[in-house]
This record gives sequence, C-alpha cells and structure tokens, in this order.
Amino acid sequence: MACPYFHPIEPRAADARSAMLPLGDLWAGMCEARPGESCRPEETAVRPLCNLGYARGQCSRFPLADPGPDAVRFTICRDEACSLQLSYVLERDHHPFAHGALEYSRDTGRFTEPPPSGGAAQLGPQAEAYIASYLRRKS
Repeated sequence: MACPYFHPIEPRAADARSAMLPLGDLWAGMCEARPGESCRPEETAVRPLCNLGYARGQCSRFPLADPGPDAVRFTICRDEACSLQLSYVLERDHHPFAHGALEYSRDTGRFTEPPPSGGAAQLGPQAEAYIASYLRRKS
C-alpha cells in the first residue's frame, strides 16, 4: 500500500523480497502531499512511509486533515496478449475507501481510460510503476 501522495519515478535495485512491496519494487520518487511543494522524501521515509503507505500521523508532510485515503493497493486481474487489467483499492485506516479497475494497453503503453483523479492524486503514476515492476518480472 503506497502513500497516496507518493509519485514513483525510478525503481531501486530489485531483489526477491521487493516483489512483495505494494508497487512491486522499491521506488524512489517525489512527495506531492503539499500542492506546489514537490520534494524528494528523506531516505529514511522512502520505504516505510512512501512505499508502504499509512503515513498519516507518521510523516510530517502528510496532511492530517485530509479526508481521503492513506494507502493504495494494486493487483493484476487479467494478463492478456494485448492488455492488462489492474484492480486498485484505496484504503484509509486499514479499511477500504474506494476501489476500481484500470485497463492498460500493451500496444500503446497507456491506460485505455485515464485513471480517476479523485481519491488519490498519484493513482496513475503508481499504477504505471506497479505495471512496470510486473512486466519487468514477466520478461
């Protein structure tokens, strides 16, 4: 369950244990918790807060008054030659907050419909990171 404000940019060194991480690998990236104040999180926060989520009350940048989710979870539901179907669940306090499905075209390298913008601002980039990790393992 990644933090909903974490924008993954590049995967870190992958090992067998990283497959269990919410984005399929450990990712470096940017914190987008404060509008207009994108910053690179401190190294000590990247794995336990950015990559694993539930940072509310743990991270000084996470907005406590935010009524939205505090973690995002993904899984591949269908893997076909031309597309992937990905399910996501947004969570708050370890309970479902919202959910949905995304379809990713292997031909175009994009989602067939843009991810919804409500709930978790970084849903699209996180879904793309998860798919990149999944495809790397499949190749």
